[in-house]
Amino acid sequence: MVTLVDTISNPPKPRHPEKARRPDNPIQRKPDWIRVRAPGSPVFRETHGIVKENGLVTVCEEAGCPNIGECWSKKHATMMIMGDTCTRACAFCNVKTGMPGPLDPAEPDNVAIAVEKLGLSHVVITSVDRDDLADGGAAHFAAVIGAIRARSPKTTIEVLTPDFLRKDGALEVVVAARPDVFNHNLETVPSKYLTVRPGARYFHSIRLLQRVKELDPTIFTKSGIMVGLGEERNEVLQLMDDLRSAEVDFITIGQYLQPTSKHHPIVRFVTPDEFKSYEAVAFAKGFLMASSSPLTRSSHHAGEDFERLRANRAARLAGR
Repeated sequence: MVTLVDTISNPPKPRHPEKARRPDNPIQRKPDWIRVRAPGSPVFRETHGIVKENGLVTVCEEAGCPNIGECWSKKHATMMIMGDTCTRACAFCNVKTGMPGPLDPAEPDNVAIAVEKLGLSHVVITSVDRDDLADGGAAHFAAVIGAIRARSPKTTIEVLTPDFLRKDGALEVVVAARPDVFNHNLETVPSKYLTVRPGARYFHSIRLLQRVKELDPTIFTKSGIMVGLGEERNEVLQLMDDLRSAEVDFITIGQYLQPTSKHHPIVRFVTPDEFKSYEAVAFAKGFLMASSSPLTRSSHHAGEDFERLRANRAARLAGR
């Protein structure tokens, strides 16, 4: 049993030691439109059990997603492969940073077993950044896709990948495995990269998404950003144009929520009406799908959105 004395003399290690030297940014009280119910339904607990039983990591837990209660109660979970430790230390992210361990060769099969047990019609597979690996983990992504296809051939697969920066040939390996949706998030507007996403390069990410379409035009492409980080509206609109120039099909826009006092501060809470406006503009600019709301996240409602995405493409092709 852990006592108060134990806790004082042996304090737990902080989750983000790499962020310890950053200045404290007080966490603001959330407005009413961002409140969510605490999880705890029987189906939520069943999903939690399947995830733990198979030794899986989910971005739902690691990133502190506010939608975990809703999604897990519907047996929706976003699997995070290649461990729970990222080689980068982005200012917005709640995933811990450090030197990751070796890849688990059993992970592709374990993920596929969980997908089968959950009975998922659509699954999202994401990962930490693995700059320590020669291919950034691309072959592992492909192995997971292959394992799911073998066990659950009717399940559609969405990948949310890192940027594979300076990993020549990595993107091609993932695309060759033919996921149904290739998602890579820009996260924020280019003017905020140095403070929010310093290890990444905005135009590299745009080019990555464009290259997916060049390699396989049938794969849907998707990207998402957070707002409330100090960006200007015109910057968000320009980002939409940049994504459309890369033929990206689907954009998601959600409110940034500060995980701890050591993370980037929330500059402001964007109102629901502003989110609706962004969504309307995105459709006007030619995106097949757009999801924009305070609680929108990359994989929130991913299955339903995929069906709408597929239907919207079919309607557009029929109208030509």
